[in-house]
Amino acid sequence: MIADIMLEVVLPVFLLIAVGSWMQKVFKLDLYTLAKINFYCITPAAVFMSMYHSDMSGELLGTVTLFYALYVLILYIVGSVLARSLRMNKGMKAAFNNSIMLDNAGNYGLPINSLVFRGDPLASSIQALVMSLQALLTFTYGVLSIQGAKLKGNYRAVIIGFLKMPVPYALLLGILFHMGNIPLPTFLSMPLTYAQQSMVAVALLTLGAQIVKYPIRLYRLDVYISTFLRLLIGPAIGISIVLLLGLQGIAAQALIIASGMPTGVNASILAEEYDNEPDFAAQTVLISTLLNIITITALISFAKTF
Repeated sequence: MIADIMLEVVLPVFLLIAVGSWMQKVFKLDLYTLAKINFYCITPAAVFMSMYHSDMSGELLGTVTLFYALYVLILYIVGSVLARSLRMNKGMKAAFNNSIMLDNAGNYGLPINSLVFRGDPLASSIQALVMSLQALLTFTYGVLSIQGAKLKGNYRAVIIGFLKMPVPYALLLGILFHMGNIPLPTFLSMPLTYAQQSMVAVALLTLGAQIVKYPIRLYRLDVYISTFLRLLIGPAIGISIVLLLGLQGIAAQALIIASGMPTGVNASILAEEYDNEPDFAAQTVLISTLLNIITITALISFAKTF
């Protein structure tokens, strides 16, 4: 099973990431434009269509939301306690907590989910919901934590940035159209479908292009501590919550796998934007993504037992 997962899920993902890295080195891609295409077009389309075609009941939607709330709360407590014990300053504590709480649920998690579950509507909608909740967390707690440490205010910019995010609107519209059983005309459904189908390739190529600009530094202990929490403790927490909530089948498998994503690029973007430990944030993204080759393979294999 592990060999099959490596060949059918993990290898295709990292092959596209490698191609994106190669293209960035050779062609110097416009990362700003790629990020905007992903953020404002492809990801919202994927989220909307996943929720529109979802098999998720209202009860399961609430359960997934509860799972995620408990998951990030426990990670926050663990990260805060450890940051205090390591005597981190406020800026480093914010970067550290962001590195373990803000995972790559979008341009890495969605493709992994799509390959593992072969585009199953229920699994896709669960990952889409997790990604949407992650986006909300990024532009609320993620920004506020850094601003609290660096800027001491200016929350108006946070609110404006939050309202500009397309993913929450796509999530809400997808749920409303699904609940109302509202048919989509062809001139809307076809472009949305095309955008959704392009998500895996474009997202992974973009991720490869983004991470290649970070030089690897192997001497930072705090990076390894963050990576350990993100790739091992995170899944352990996710598995514990799944067992606590009594989830089984695809829902349990999707949430367990979602809990094992590497640190998200957004953690590094926020660190660079506010000049708050950018080197640390960049290293956690790069190293956790590389080591995830091993951990996600094992986690997918384990999740299949549920």
